[in-house]
Amino acid sequence: MRLEGKRAIITGAGRGIGKAIAEKFLQEGARLMICDIVEERIQAAAEELRSLGDVFALGGDVSEATFCDHLTEETERRLGGIDVLVNNAGTGIFSPFLEHSEEDWDFTMKNNVKSAFLLGQRVARRMIKQKAGGSIVNMGSTNGHLGERDLVAYNASKAAVILLTKTMAIELAPYRIRVNAVSPGFIKTDLAAEAGGEEEFLKAYVSKIPLGRPGTPAEVANVFAFLASDEASFITGESIVVDGGQICEE
Repeated sequence: MRLEGKRAIITGAGRGIGKAIAEKFLQEGARLMICDIVEERIQAAAEELRSLGDVFALGGDVSEATFCDHLTEETERRLGGIDVLVNNAGTGIFSPFLEHSEEDWDFTMKNNVKSAFLLGQRVARRMIKQKAGGSIVNMGSTNGHLGERDLVAYNASKAAVILLTKTMAIELAPYRIRVNAVSPGFIKTDLAAEAGGEEEFLKAYVSKIPLGRPGTPAEVANVFAFLASDEASFITGESIVVDGGQICEE
């Protein structure tokens, strides 16, 4: 198992891709602390996942420094250290540029960028103290590589995550801490359905995907597991696109 013995934090793991990442990590032998902003959701996810391995759960907002402190401290107490961080928590708000509110802009940046910065910084400091290296994997998006209508704050936030990833990779390399990002395209989750009707999204996006279908959360989780593992020991500062070839053509 490629993650056997690894101690990992996974944020936004109550559902969707985050939950799929947690499931994959457990299957690969990791021990987990998972978190989500909705307490009931993360506790239900943990209960479901415990049949696969050792998993603890906390509810809280990773865009708040106090919770990030609590999360890292509790992870060390429960797991004995931190080897891997997955910054998956985030949000996206559909709104045309000319109508996008300042509140929605701030909310998106807080949840997608500030959270990765705050928790990444705290976890990296603890990894440095452990003197054993580590891996941080941030959630990017194809929207961080190319723009898309009606997602101005989301596009900007994911571009910021990708450059944050590269900067972290440069500065943390001396401590043998690798930092990468995964940039999914259209992935079929319950979140896509909530955003505007699953069938409408499928019709709009599938025609743009050379492989002819949306991706699955498990396919994204596979890439996170690879980047977190020692198999990716010479990969850092990258953003691996998982989109079925969507951004290969105009």
